[in-house]
Amino acid sequence: MNDILMIIMAAGALLGGFDRLRGNKWGYGDKFETGFMLLGSMGLSMAGMICLSPVLAKALGGVIVPLYRLIGVDPAMFGSLLAIDMGGYQLAKELCEDPAIGSYAGLVVSAIFGCTVVFTIPVGMGMIPKDDRGYFARGIMLGLSAMPVGLVAGGLLSGIPLLSCLHQNIPVFLLALLLLVGLKISPGKMIKGFCILAEGIRWIVTIGLALAAVESMTGFGILPGMAPIQEAMSVVASIGVVMLGSLPAAELLRRLLVRPFAWLGERLGMKPQSLTGMLVGLVSAMPTLSMYKDMDSRGKVAAGAFLVSGTSLLAAHMGFVISTEPGLLGALIAGKLSGAVAAVLLALCVQKPELDKASPSML
Repeated sequence: MNDILMIIMAAGALLGGFDRLRGNKWGYGDKFETGFMLLGSMGLSMAGMICLSPVLAKALGGVIVPLYRLIGVDPAMFGSLLAIDMGGYQLAKELCEDPAIGSYAGLVVSAIFGCTVVFTIPVGMGMIPKDDRGYFARGIMLGLSAMPVGLVAGGLLSGIPLLSCLHQNIPVFLLALLLLVGLKISPGKMIKGFCILAEGIRWIVTIGLALAAVESMTGFGILPGMAPIQEAMSVVASIGVVMLGSLPAAELLRRLLVRPFAWLGERLGMKPQSLTGMLVGLVSAMPTLSMYKDMDSRGKVAAGAFLVSGTSLLAAHMGFVISTEPGLLGALIAGKLSGAVAAVLLALCVQKPELDKASPSML
C-alpha cells in the first residue's frame, strides 16, 4: 500500500513539475510550488517544538508519568494532546513506556485529536464569519462524538488490541467530553481558551526554534538537552517532498470528482461546494474554512465534523508518517478516513435540510 501511494505522489510531482515548466497552463504547477513554499510555514510551526520535545518530556515526566500510570495509561498518550506536526509525535515517543503505543499516540491520535485542539478549532473560529461559527461549532461537536471510530480503527491497524485501545484513550475521551460540554454551555469562553492555547504554543515553538538556532550556529546550548535543529528540519524537508506530489494529485482528484460531487450533493441535500470543501480538507483545513461562505448550512456542519478527523491527511500528516514510521501509514489513513466518514454521516443525520433556515447562532 505504501509503495502504491508513493508512486501516486511521485506521479503528482512529475505532473506538477511538468506543468510548472509549461508556465502553469493546467494549474498543477501552482500546486507544486505551493507544496514547496509550505516548507517555511511548516518549519516555523514544527521545528521549535521538535527541538524542545526532549526537554519538555523530562520536565513533564515527573508529573505526567505517575498520573497516567495511576489509571493504567501509557504516558505517551499525553503527547497526543499536541498535533502530529507540532511536537505531538516527539513528545509521545519521549514519554512512552510501550513503543507501539508511543507511535499510535504520536501519529494517529495526535493527527486526529491533537490537531483539532491546537489547530482546527482556534484557526477555524478565527477565520469563519461570526454568523457561521454556530454551524462550525456544531460540526466540531459531532466530529468529536464520532472520533472514537477513527481512534479504534487506527489503533487496531497499529497492532493494539481493542480493549487496550479503548483503555489507553480514556484521557482523550474525557477531554473530548469536556470539550463537548464546554462548546455546548459556553462556546465563547471555550473559543477564547483555545486561542490562548494556540498563542501559548506559538510562543513555545518560537522560543524553541530561536534557542536551537543559536546552539547550531554557536555551539552554545542555552537550554541543555534540546534535539539538534538539523534533525527537526530533516523531518520538515521529508514532509515537503511528499507535498510536492500530494498537492497536484489532490487537485487532479478534485477536478475528476466535480460531476460526481454535483450528483451526490443533490441527493444528500448539500451544495457541491460542501463536498468539495471536505475533499480539499484532506489537504488542508485552510481552504475548507475559506469556503464556508459558499456552503449551505447542512454542508457547514458536515464540513466542520469532517475536519476533526480528516484534515491534512493527504499532505502534512501523510508526509510526516512517511518520514518517520511509514509502516503506520495504513493506520493513519484508516483512522482519519473512518473517523471523518462517521462524523459526516452523523452530521447528515442530525442536521436535516429542513433545519437550514436559521443559523444556530452559537449552538
